[in-house]
Parts: sequence; C-alpha cells; structure tokens
Amino acid sequence: MPKLIKNKPYGVLQNGFFAAVDDYPIAGGWGLKGKLFAVGDASGSVHAFDGTSGQEIWKNTEAHVGGIMSLSVSPNGTQLASVGQDGQLTIWNFADGQLQHQTEIASGWVEHVAWSKSGNYLAVSSGRVVTNLSSSGEKIWSSEKHPSTVSALGWVTDQELSTACYGRVTFFNTSSGQENERLEWQGSLVSLALSPDGNIIACGSQDKSVHFWRRSNGQDSMMSGYPWKPSELAFSHDGLLLATGGGEDVTIWSFEGNGPEGTTPGVLEFHQAPVSSLAFSPHQRHLASGCREGGVVVWSVGKKGTGRGLGGAPVSGSVENVYWRPDGRSLAAIDAEGGITVWRVKKI
Repeated sequence: MPKLIKNKPYGVLQNGFFAAVDDYPIAGGWGLKGKLFAVGDASGSVHAFDGTSGQEIWKNTEAHVGGIMSLSVSPNGTQLASVGQDGQLTIWNFADGQLQHQTEIASGWVEHVAWSKSGNYLAVSSGRVVTNLSSSGEKIWSSEKHPSTVSALGWVTDQELSTACYGRVTFFNTSSGQENERLEWQGSLVSLALSPDGNIIACGSQDKSVHFWRRSNGQDSMMSGYPWKPSELAFSHDGLLLATGGGEDVTIWSFEGNGPEGTTPGVLEFHQAPVSSLAFSPHQRHLASGCREGGVVVWSVGKKGTGRGLGGAPVSGSVENVYWRPDGRSLAAIDAEGGITVWRVKKI
C-alpha cells in the first residue's frame, strides 16, 4: 500500500470536506441518515456540520460547563445525547440543536452515554454507578456502586445493559436494574465490544490482553501478546470478525468455525504509530483504522481475518476516532488538532 501523501487521499477515499472546532474534539456521530455530523469538544461545545458540504449548521458553545465526555446518536438519527464534566445529561434535536431535555446525573463527571438499540432508553455512567433513563431523560434506576469506575457500557438488547470495570462485566435488567449475570476476570477492563447478536463479549485489559466470553456456553478465552493495552475493539456487522488495537498493527480474530481459539489472527500492517480508533462499515467487512500519527486506512477483511488496504488518507493530528456514515458511503475522522475530515467512499 502506498505511503500517505499530505492532503491527498487515495483508493476508495475521495475528497469530501474539512472543518474544525476550537478545542480538542472528544466524540462525534452522524445524524439524520448522514445529513449532519456532530462533534463535542473539550470546551463543552457541540457543533453540527452539513454531512456533504461541511457548512456549520448549528453550534452551542455552552452545551456543558467543562468538557464533553461522550456523545450518542439515537438509532433514528433525530436526537443527540451528550454528557460532560458538569454531571449533566443533555438531549438535543439533531436537526436544529434545540435543547429537548436536561437531567442532572451526578455532582462529578459523567463519562459515558449510549442509546439502546430501539432508542427507548439511555444509559449513562458516572464514576462507579450506571443509570438507566427513558428516552426523554427521566431516571428509571441507578445501580449500586461497581468495584471501580465503569470503563465502558453497551446495550445487549433493549432488555439488557452491560458494563465493564475492574474485575468484571455485569449485565443488568433494563426494567428493574437487577443483575442478570456477572462475568469475572482478575484485571482492569478498559474497553468493551458486543457482537451483534449479544453472545460474545470482548474486553481489552490493562494487562495487554483481550478477554472474551461466549454467553451461550460460558466459555471464556484470553488473547495476549499485545504491545499496549487494547483500548480499541470493533466487531464486524455479521459478528464474524473482531478487530483489535493494542499496537501499531491491527489484529483481526475470526470466529468462523471453532475460532478464534487455536487459530492465528490476521494482522494488518501499515500504521507507524499505535492504532487509536477502529470501526467496521455498517454493511460490509470494510474496516477503518486511525492512528496517533494521523493516518486513516480502509481495509477489506476476509473471513479468516486477513485483509488488504483499499485506500487511505493523512490527517493533521492524532486520530481521536473514526465514524462511518450509516449507509457506509462516507467516513469521518476527528483529530487532536481540532479537525473534522470527511471523505466520500467509492463503491467497490
């Protein structure tokens, strides 16, 4: 694959637009079926840009007092939820940025927010507590304190919510808040990804390993040998592949047959700095990876986890995250220099 050339995408990535915010962008997301792309930054501002031209459509420079910590787009793309250092959950109309609801969650930071798959619920975490709310922002229940700070959360189904922290993954009943199950692991879990069917739970660990469980049979496994802790995890749309960071290379585990136990993973080599973001296309086994050096690459990945580069592009700063448009025809990246870069993705 050719080297990245300044200001020049190649392969499947074609010029779209570049925009910028005034502070470090923390999180982003596509709304309204890809018509708008929103970004929350370290100053507490939320911005929304036209998904084709890059024109700023709306912004709120006082969305949160202190920085944004996380954003989540509702499944139908019409609402944007944000949480921040001010302890607030805020829900916005994605089309015009109008405030719809605000809920005080905690006196300290609220680190994570995620809509359920139907959009009927919102989950947030602050410190060691996770809270489930209705889609209008009304609290339903809050958990007891976890053993340590909740590092990640994810929806299994609308009826079940999962969290990761030091030593365990916990599953909660959405309606009652009662624990359905605990998966124990003696280590600090720093990331969490769920297969589309909810059967496989993967977590990156502080000890430079990836641990995963199969809920259907109780089997659990550990994959070690990463140079750094694998904070970046992504399942393919069909649940067959798990992409992991934890170094300069992207490691792909295949769940085909009896894998990945006893198999050799695929390794995608290109980046010259640690991988900082991973995302599979919504409809294909096309993986986008970004790194701390500022490059983005799109890969085609086969069933065995091997892959080839389809295209790439330079980015001015360390890539904070990458986001596929819901139809897979555009890709956005936010970087440490405040940049928002969107590329059109050619059909293959």
